Amino acid sequence: MNYEEVIKKLKALKNPENIEGMARFGIRPKSEILGISIWELRKLKKEIGVDHKLAQKLWTTGIHEARILASFIEDPTLVTEKQLDKWVADFDSWDIVDQVSELIAHTPFVLKKIREWSNREGEYVKRAAFSLIAELAWWEKKMSDRDFKKFFPIIIKASTDERNFVKKAVNWALRNIGKRNRILNEQAINVAKELAEFENKTARWIAKDALRELTSEKVQTRLVFKDK
Repeated sequence: MNYEEVIKKLKALKNPENIEGMARFGIRPKSEILGISIWELRKLKKEIGVDHKLAQKLWTTGIHEARILASFIEDPTLVTEKQLDKWVADFDSWDIVDQVSELIAHTPFVLKKIREWSNREGEYVKRAAFSLIAELAWWEKKMSDRDFKKFFPIIIKASTDERNFVKKAVNWALRNIGKRNRILNEQAINVAKELAEFENKTARWIAKDALRELTSEKVQTRLVFKDK
């Protein structure tokens, strides 16, 4: 499927009702939005396959769904650091951050970008750092407990950021680390307890929400069986 065919397909899938629904969930990008579901975009991904050049071209359209699709079909082995810096500058909604993070997490630059972007001021750039931590915590098998423990100072530092899409990602990162195994669960719980002592209301919210899940019977039971 070439560029013109993909754009034509995307335009045909435009759904104004979905655009309204997405807005209710805080998805209000400055770029053009078509209201296409992730499910439909993943179907297109299967039809297209991996296509680095097409991904580059789709990103330049400025269309919200075209950019998400670009990340789906991009080859992580061909992604450059310059490309990531360009793409992250275009982030304008929490959903594109989280979808594109699935790609970035598979590039050689992921750890470097977590460190860099966690110190940036832009709301969506900063969210990307913690979305990436959450991604790695969920599926990366090669990283050690020690590797994930290094993220705790970054999480603590960002825990006072009151912006909605940042604090939710910080919380997500802490919870996902704490769900990897029993050792990290205990350490993540200790971090959450530390945050609970902060005077800052955002840090306390992160702590309360993380503790509720990480100490839950469901998570504790799953970790026991996982470690057997």
